[in-house]
Amino acid sequence: MASCILGVMKVNSLEEMLAFGRAIASRLRGGEVIELIGDVGAGKTTFTKGLAEALGVQDAVQSPTFTISREYATSGALHLVHYDFYRLDDAGIMADELAETLAEATNVTVVEWAQTVSEVLPTDRLTLTISLVADDETARELTWNASSQVAQRLLEGVA
Repeated sequence: MASCILGVMKVNSLEEMLAFGRAIASRLRGGEVIELIGDVGAGKTTFTKGLAEALGVQDAVQSPTFTISREYATSGALHLVHYDFYRLDDAGIMADELAETLAEATNVTVVEWAQTVSEVLPTDRLTLTISLVADDETARELTWNASSQVAQRLLEGVA
């Protein structure tokens, strides 16, 4: 499937990354999948913290690198489920768990290092690439691409 570059944006600080996550969260209805691509330390969990904050998550949001998944209750009807497949060469039973999560309409699913589960992910998703900016420790470049209605709806008017 061909993807379409929808945009590129620079965020200059941790606060701007959190704000971008909060802005995306304001458009969530449930059932959305957000795939995050970026090196370790790029800001994937920071983005997710912004999502969680805007959704009313009370728990501390942490990277699920060692636990593989974390689920968070929100102040509304949605649930935030955050996966990190960094340590898995083969998703195995975790692909089945992810498929079950994706089937639940009230879940908002964030997936990092999705290569091992790409066949389970829907094509209708937001894919956000976060890249470090040379010579600037806090700035990041965000690139989003998709050929999906979900991505277009989440990004419309946000970036």
